[in-house]
Amino acid sequence: MLAWLSIRAIFLYRTFAPDSVRQRCRYAPSCSAYAISCLRRYGFVRGWRLALSRIRRCRPPYGGRDLPPTS
Repeated sequence: MLAWLSIRAIFLYRTFAPDSVRQRCRYAPSCSAYAISCLRRYGFVRGWRLALSRIRRCRPPYGGRDLPPTS
């Protein structure tokens, strides 16, 4: 339930956040797509832990391809 609400909140962010904010992600897939993937795969607690870790890394000079870890 909490993971589902989080995913909905991320979709709202994608809809209403300005392009200048959403286009800053240095990774492929974007941080929001990564967060959705983690929430679906690992659930609320571990999914957000991985997503927030990724968001902290998403700043210069980092970047590149970064996918959720496999079990």
